[in-house]
Amino acid sequence: MAENLKACTVCCKSTWSQLQDLCRLEKLCCPNLGITRKNLCDFEVEYLCDYKKVRDEEYYLVKWRGYPESENTWEPRKHLRCINILKQFHRDLEQAFIRRGGKLRKNISLLDQGISSYLVQKAKQRKALQNWEYELNVKRNHKGRIVVENEVDLSGPPRDFVYINEYKVGEGITLNQVAVGCECFDCLSEAAGGCCPGASHHKFAYNELGQVKIKAGLPIYECNSRCNCGMDCPNRVVQKGIRYDLCIFQTANGRGWGVRTLERIRKNSFVMEYVGEIITSEEAERRGQIYDRQGATYLFDLDYVEDVYTVDAAYYGNISHFVNHSCNPNLQVYNVFIENLDERLPRIAFFATRCIHAGEELTFDYNMHVDPVNEESTRMDSNFGLVGGLGGSPKKRMRIECKCGTESCRKYLF
Repeated sequence: MAENLKACTVCCKSTWSQLQDLCRLEKLCCPNLGITRKNLCDFEVEYLCDYKKVRDEEYYLVKWRGYPESENTWEPRKHLRCINILKQFHRDLEQAFIRRGGKLRKNISLLDQGISSYLVQKAKQRKALQNWEYELNVKRNHKGRIVVENEVDLSGPPRDFVYINEYKVGEGITLNQVAVGCECFDCLSEAAGGCCPGASHHKFAYNELGQVKIKAGLPIYECNSRCNCGMDCPNRVVQKGIRYDLCIFQTANGRGWGVRTLERIRKNSFVMEYVGEIITSEEAERRGQIYDRQGATYLFDLDYVEDVYTVDAAYYGNISHFVNHSCNPNLQVYNVFIENLDERLPRIAFFATRCIHAGEELTFDYNMHVDPVNEESTRMDSNFGLVGGLGGSPKKRMRIECKCGTESCRKYLF
């Protein structure tokens, strides 16, 4: 059977270094992985667990990659060539003393158990976050890279969260494929019949740079798989996915995980979609009561024309799952239609309301209301998280304090 599969390749969830570790553990040479007889017995430092100084010589307790903690050994500084791991260890050591309200003392000869325990937990957390970051980037189908950081506490990756790139359709819901497309050769300058937006009696949404130019509240109709144009068409923006490198990070003021951009984002540029599981309003009502008791919710009403469906990103979602609320946000929501034209099932896209600088956190208003520009724009209220309220009234819900910290803060999310 194996001989018949020589030309086949499969996606492996293990990293290159993990496969190398397996070879060394089993004492197997593998030229494809770079494991030979010469380096089969080479040992790699995974992280450092403890520190001590004996007669002016520094020693570190080493956790070896691919070996259990029972095989940890004390090694003199002169034997270690892992410069970056040593620097990270001493940064963590300094942070451990700061957490205790003190400073790292010079000429320290021995660490107490509490400090060394924190260092091990921090190293394990960093490893878990690195593995999670790797998994996220394997699963993403968009250009933008995902980075994960936590320099605040010892929280690890969220449990029971599955990264997806597009809607997960719930039971009893159908997304009907679009039947027709445009016949344009140049959708921007020579649109035939107004292109896809014109076919639905709407305006072309983008300029030549792919920036949205219509007011919030108006729908966006992009070209689809049945259109004559190609993927370089200026009316294909949201469907190309996230193109900016983004970072999931732990906030320092108790707001949990957040998202910041690692690149400058121009005003009116597409940033990301809100992706999750599409469920009925009845199911959203049931889940909403459970989320209320937990003090958090990821329910987003798809109420462009009528409140029939909801997106639940609690367990299935993309990076938008981690975007925090702000009363003065830098992201604006638009309803987008591409392969499915059912107005009850729009795709939810976030666009930048202003220039967003690298390192700045991305936020949107969980209780957004769009100023009416015409009859259709009043359909745009996101009512994020309001679905599933007790008795349908926000007044009866548990009030959630807002921690956005902006001058225009409303003090409460709902």
